[in-house]
Amino acid sequence: MLAQNRDFHHEIPDDPYISVSRSSMEKSPAYHVTYTNYFTRQVNIDGDGNNIIGDAANEPSIAVDPTNPNRIVIGWRQFDTTSSNFRQAGYGYSTDGGVTWTFPGVLDPGNFRSDPVLDFDSEGNFYYNSLNGVFECDIFKIDDGGFIWNSPIPAGGGDKQWMRIDRSGGIGDKNNYSYWNYLITNCDNGAFTRSTDEGETFDDCLFIDGNPYWGTLAVDNEGTLYITGRTINSDIIVVKSTTAKNPASTPVTWDSFSPVNLDGQLNVGAPVNPVGLMGQAWVDVDISNGPGQGNVYVTASVDRTSNNDPGDVMFAKSTDGGETFSAPLRINQDNVGNNAYQWFGTMAVAPNGRIDIVWLDTRNAAAGTNDSELYYSYSEDQGETWSDNEAISVPFNPNIGYPQQDKMGDYFDLVSDNDFTHLAWANTINGGQDVYYTRISPEGILNVQDITSTNLKTSLYPNPITTETVLEFFVEQESKTRVQVYDILGRNVNTLLDKTTSGKQQINWNGTNIKGEMLISGIYFISIETGIKKQTLKAILR
Repeated sequence: MLAQNRDFHHEIPDDPYISVSRSSMEKSPAYHVTYTNYFTRQVNIDGDGNNIIGDAANEPSIAVDPTNPNRIVIGWRQFDTTSSNFRQAGYGYSTDGGVTWTFPGVLDPGNFRSDPVLDFDSEGNFYYNSLNGVFECDIFKIDDGGFIWNSPIPAGGGDKQWMRIDRSGGIGDKNNYSYWNYLITNCDNGAFTRSTDEGETFDDCLFIDGNPYWGTLAVDNEGTLYITGRTINSDIIVVKSTTAKNPASTPVTWDSFSPVNLDGQLNVGAPVNPVGLMGQAWVDVDISNGPGQGNVYVTASVDRTSNNDPGDVMFAKSTDGGETFSAPLRINQDNVGNNAYQWFGTMAVAPNGRIDIVWLDTRNAAAGTNDSELYYSYSEDQGETWSDNEAISVPFNPNIGYPQQDKMGDYFDLVSDNDFTHLAWANTINGGQDVYYTRISPEGILNVQDITSTNLKTSLYPNPITTETVLEFFVEQESKTRVQVYDILGRNVNTLLDKTTSGKQQINWNGTNIKGEMLISGIYFISIETGIKKQTLKAILR
């Protein structure tokens, strides 16, 4: 088993680094499409918004800033040329809700990087977990609300690490958890670590009960940590810890680990992704105040046991805090036994309890091909019933564009809020492996014109605020504009602008009230109203 894992996950440098000038590479139009309930935008583009021919990008992870949902970051494995499998830590960002994207380049240029995992904490600090060439991970962080990266911090790690940050607001708020494949790591003492000081230092590595791998983590609204993955015996389990949230609890202990029957196992080496995973296991929790509060959900694309189907998206849930799980439920609704692959199954749960799942699907592929389409389904009744499967992409061939490594990565990533689900994924629609952002509206009411008409191209930097911050926004047509600051109780504490304006606006604010007195530390809301448009930003004053 160890040898098999290493064969399929050889995340060490094979080819040497080759310096490539993106500006000199051939370009073509970037792919984008807009429908009433979703839109898709290519992320790995040049400064003019064009596709770069001859590079490759895959295995993306996504993070959405909870203090400013228009700020979205996607990281991926960046191959500057398909003639080499040397990969780096690519990233792109959007400040307008995913409508437009900027690809600045890579972190740590010229050094091998793989397996990106991204997340924000509750204050809008951003973390990028990156595997280096010796089966160790580093955390890159942005903590000023802007675009300046701190120096990387060693964070244990190994192959197929995953990271999750506690945003519960409790004792463990901003704790940073990660785990990885215990078989492929330079950490002799385990496959889990934790930071309780916002990523400045990390605990010694620790073994997880059951030794799961190829999975993810989740944190509920009480700070309880859940981990899922496959065991050495191919079982899927969920591990629970109620002590991880407490910084004084060292080492972290595990309450239990429970089997999850998905009627199948995680697979590697399927024809759709010859030297990669068919997908990893996903766990998430219901943090709503609704009837599903505290439910634990698990999903994965699995090679079925009962019917020999090579790939189905299967789902199970726990209503007792991860102690026991329901019988497995098949999410894809195609005919059983048609030998279609439903792969890269990916799940997220919105704060209101809605469950979103996406996957790639070959059900409509022509004979002899692995042509795949992106599909979506959601549940609003705790996974009891699911919406009709909906195809939300054109078919594409996943077996082209390989960068001297015959796979399209090992995972996609999904973040859900109460209105939308935000997907980072890879495809070959444009003729090569590229990374895309798709925003999906479960209710089918999404319209990009609605987003852009209310978006004022805002930025607030730095945020959190220690001495002074700069608010920038753009007023398209001359109109009456008012910018006001409210405290958490909704009281107006300052008015920063109240006049007719047009064009780019810049306001400096030093955290004072209308009388020029310093406000107390805490959360504030900056409201911008101009004509019929209105936008609110969350500001943290320290």
